[in-house]
Amino acid sequence: MHVLVTGAAGMIGRKLVERLAEEGRIGGAEITRATLHDIVAPQAPSFAPFTVESIAADFADPAVPARLVSGKPDLIFHLAAIVSGEAETDFDKGYAINLDGTRRLFDALRALGDDGTYHPRIVYASSVAAFGAPLPDLIDDEFLQAPLTSYGTQKVIGELLLTDYTRKGIFTGIGIRLPTICVRPGKPNKAASGFFSNIIREPLAGHEAVLPVDESVTHWHASPRSAIGFMMHAATLDSEKIGPRRNLNMPGVRATVGEQIEALRRIAGENVVARIRREPDEMIRAIVGNWARGFSPKRALALGFTADESFEAIIRTHIEDELGGEFVR
Repeated sequence: MHVLVTGAAGMIGRKLVERLAEEGRIGGAEITRATLHDIVAPQAPSFAPFTVESIAADFADPAVPARLVSGKPDLIFHLAAIVSGEAETDFDKGYAINLDGTRRLFDALRALGDDGTYHPRIVYASSVAAFGAPLPDLIDDEFLQAPLTSYGTQKVIGELLLTDYTRKGIFTGIGIRLPTICVRPGKPNKAASGFFSNIIREPLAGHEAVLPVDESVTHWHASPRSAIGFMMHAATLDSEKIGPRRNLNMPGVRATVGEQIEALRRIAGENVVARIRREPDEMIRAIVGNWARGFSPKRALALGFTADESFEAIIRTHIEDELGGEFVR
């Protein structure tokens, strides 16, 4: 099996590639080749048991999507995207990558499949930003997709294209609406949701973190470990069981910012929590105020997707996976 991962140098992309290298197969199929793409050259794990080609290229370049699929990958994890905050502040860049790049990728697959012999599977990383206010307390599988951000709009258009191209038999697409991934390792990024991770990651590392919203803000979270589990499960899921509605709300953990902080206090203590500094940011508050507070993801659960049990479990996963079981007290 040939696997393509776009956005492979990002946090989720790196962890996904590591998981693929560890397992060496998807379902019952052995991975024989991987193509990894990002704006900077992705690094494959040295222990990968398959051939790896690493491509550094701008996904907004009209020629790049066709180049990426020229080797006819059997499975594509499409993760390449401009994150929410940057997509909101750089309108042109967000549309060039999140929408135009995705459309060109899908059309490149269509061109390769004109003879009817090529029919890959795509796992498309969408987002809970697909929904916008006014919102119910819990979003069910029937709720209207009406985003109120550029990023959410771009993701919803991608979902619609995924569904239509699947309906036309061009490929088999599965879209997974990721919760906010927390705790993200590494450095703060330009995502509007970044503070959800920052207020946990930075204090555990001995650094100050800025909280730009009220502690009453409620949101839907999943750990990076769960996100990779979603991807792997989607890659092997029986397409017939999904049906014509190809995009799914993923399970997660519902928590207020205050509950996040209390979970951190129970695990790490008051000294760690004291590293969080309140500094309101009206742009972030406005964006987050239009986001979903929780989900009732019955379809995904019935299809076998699973997530973290609690926010405490999310924090412990971060300490285990990223900090070697230790943190700065």
